[in-house]
Amino acid sequence: MRTETVTLNGQPFFLRRWGEETLPKLLMLHGFPEYGGSWSDLATRLEHRFHIIAPDQRGYGQSWAPADVSAYTTSELVKDMAALIGDDPLIVLGHDWGAAVAYGLAMFRPALVQKLIIMNGVHPAPFQRAMAAGGPQTEASQYIHYLRKDGSEDHLAADNYAKLQALFSAKMDMTWLTGPTFDAYLAEWSRPGRLRGMVNWYRASPLQVPQSGQSLPDLPAFDPARLQVRCPHLLIWGSDDTALLPAATERLEDFAPDLTRVEIAGADHWLHHQKPDEVAQAILDWLD
Repeated sequence: MRTETVTLNGQPFFLRRWGEETLPKLLMLHGFPEYGGSWSDLATRLEHRFHIIAPDQRGYGQSWAPADVSAYTTSELVKDMAALIGDDPLIVLGHDWGAAVAYGLAMFRPALVQKLIIMNGVHPAPFQRAMAAGGPQTEASQYIHYLRKDGSEDHLAADNYAKLQALFSAKMDMTWLTGPTFDAYLAEWSRPGRLRGMVNWYRASPLQVPQSGQSLPDLPAFDPARLQVRCPHLLIWGSDDTALLPAATERLEDFAPDLTRVEIAGADHWLHHQKPDEVAQAILDWLD
């Protein structure tokens, strides 16, 4: 692995790279509350085939972390990664919130994305429909209200980040987050201003989350033509995820006609840590 800091749209971003630079490029986009180094387990299994680029996204790790919520709109996050990609399209992989940026690139900057891989992440239209329905996904998303509150980052950081750890691991298998791995996460969370930046992704999102037991019956219609993923798309899903449920990807084919779905049994939201061999093989099989 190699590291460097680059300037994107006038701001510093920290990158990790694996694999020879002559290989096809694969951009890996992490989610909450991870960082670019969280891809290590998967990247070491793919570096023989790809030049992997894994940034700390805006607000995370050693990258730029502005304090204002307005700096974390999807359009701004997509601009960061569009600047990183440059003029040569590549394969984009996103997990969790990284999937939001990956979908944004595929939908609004399609010339930059050869193929799209999403791991336990959601396209905004099916996800919003599922959250608005007042069913299981609505209940599973109630934590978003907590994160959007003023000062939530202070509560998450208290007692050596105890509440962040609890949120991270709720009903999930976190046996992989121990020892030096956990110490590395703690170091990234502890950087000044980073936890606020991380939570600002939730605050800036336009997604609407009804209160528990309620629904949102008057959602505006989503235009599949505007929100299309036109490139080949692989969705890899850890079937035991308790944060993102199957309803969050229902009718995804309306927005991604060239879609392949692969389930990873015995894995949940953190599938790239729990089952990196199976995830890597799913990616290689699809690309081959």
